Amino acid sequence: MKAIRGILLTCDPAVKQILLALNEQKSFIIEDLDDYHLVIRADDEVAIRRMLEDELEKNTYTLE
Repeated sequence: MKAIRGILLTCDPAVKQILLALNEQKSFIIEDLDDYHLVIRADDEVAIRRMLEDELEKNTYTLE
């Protein structure tokens, strides 16, 4: 078995559900620990942050 470098990510359950849905597009989750913690691939951290930011921006209400 090969070791994979990962990052512990702490988030609320709502954000975690978004990340689990995004994981279906690009597999980046190494381990789902509990309701608030995930271990993700360290190499994909920047891309994951951008994907999450884009997804959260879609769900933000604006007055325009």
